[in-house]
Amino acid sequence: MTKVGFIGLGVMGRPMAGHLQAAGHKLSVTKHRAPLPQELLDGGAGACASGREVAEASQAVILMVPDTPDVEEVLFGPDGVAEGLKPGKIVVDMSSISPMATRRFARRINELGCRYLDAPVSGGEVGARNATLTIMVGGPRDAFRRVKPLFELMGKNITLVGTRNGDGQTCKVANQIIVALTIEAIGEALVFAAKAGADPAKVREALMGGFAASRILEVHGERMIKRSFDPGFRIALHQKDLGLALEAARELNMSLPNTAACQDLFNLCAAKGWADRDHSALVRAIEDLAGFEIGQSPHGNR
Repeated sequence: MTKVGFIGLGVMGRPMAGHLQAAGHKLSVTKHRAPLPQELLDGGAGACASGREVAEASQAVILMVPDTPDVEEVLFGPDGVAEGLKPGKIVVDMSSISPMATRRFARRINELGCRYLDAPVSGGEVGARNATLTIMVGGPRDAFRRVKPLFELMGKNITLVGTRNGDGQTCKVANQIIVALTIEAIGEALVFAAKAGADPAKVREALMGGFAASRILEVHGERMIKRSFDPGFRIALHQKDLGLALEAARELNMSLPNTAACQDLFNLCAAKGWADRDHSALVRAIEDLAGFEIGQSPHGNR
């Protein structure tokens, strides 16, 4: 597969597309929100006027856009990807969107004689730049086999979660539940420790040697202590993902009580104007409720 379309060349899509181009694949691209990267155009990417033109020029079309309505617009809007598809082509959605909507989109693409894979990613901007993304795929096994060489240029941990469309998105939602709740737990623990008078940096160091150790404690615990909230993954995007979890829970007639509580804390962050900060800044909502910030002396509160 050498002719690849890529729509959604933002913070993550830009380096992902760059890896494909560097490996010799011929890219066709069109503007979604971010302008077309000049380095891709200089490298030979074809600039198309619409998603339809991208699909006409490509064997596989990859989407990396922000949310469910964006995917629907890119696929089925005027001059969208669906209008340029012919039987045998593959659509790969690497965005993080609703599993339920994914199944509906896949059925419409299948009706055109094409395959559909949902393949959301985890790893953030750093993973996109370093081609170390975790890629969670749902869809037909034959389509997965065809696209896997492309995935291997963008990520390291690549799993066909299930052969139903939507399984990849379901896995990504589960991932985001775990990440959000772990960030919240670490925030609670560090604020508790600091307000009790312990050194939060030393508490984190001690916990890293025990059963509470995690990659999130390592990276985001340090962010909380150092107040380093420049975004790797923005609160606004995690809000969106937990919204997908709660929406799916309603459709499944189940409760996600701690996910809902965590979403409320993200909502508080957004109300305070912190939606564009890194999701580790969730700790600021916990601090706000405690009336105490990590790094503040606890003695005035005793």
